[in-house]
Amino acid sequence: MRKIKKYANRKLYDTVDKKYISMKRLTDLIKGGEEVTIIDNQTNKDITSLIVSELLAREKKQDSDVMPAGTLIQMLRKGGGTIAGYAKKYTSLWQNAVTMAEDEVDKVVKLLIKDKEISESDGNKLKKEILSYADNFKVWISDKIDHRINEVLNLMNLATKEQVNGLSGKLDDLIVVVNRLEDLHLKKNKNKTHVLK
Repeated sequence: MRKIKKYANRKLYDTVDKKYISMKRLTDLIKGGEEVTIIDNQTNKDITSLIVSELLAREKKQDSDVMPAGTLIQMLRKGGGTIAGYAKKYTSLWQNAVTMAEDEVDKVVKLLIKDKEISESDGNKLKKEILSYADNFKVWISDKIDHRINEVLNLMNLATKEQVNGLSGKLDDLIVVVNRLEDLHLKKNKNKTHVLK
């Protein structure tokens, strides 16, 4: 395990190689499979997850597809529940836009049929085709929003619902074991007290 010390001046010191290293070098070490622990030199606190989160954010920042920093900052300021709120808001906006577009398609097709530009059966086919594109668009928007939310959650390093449920289950199991051990301990103490009398 490689121990890295982080100093107040933000410099990182590799205690194995006995020299300062850059964030890029640290990224390369981790990507190379090196086990790394990062300690704050002043407090001696393990800050590995914090620094690795920074490294991930730096990598994502180089991606052109990353959500703007201002949006992420606002989400962090307002709390994790805001992410779902943003998702609902933007999904609703897009769905409203698509619904409005469907209404417009219906109007245009009816007008084309009325003006005898196309037959009623051709109009129904055209409408069905356009609406199928709209449905595909809705699915695409929903997938994009889900993808963005997952990116933000990964950057924020939050536990998923499944992880929390898993930990809750393990905690319940531990409580049962602790209760059994306490019962055994009480029984032993009663037996010792009974034998001494």
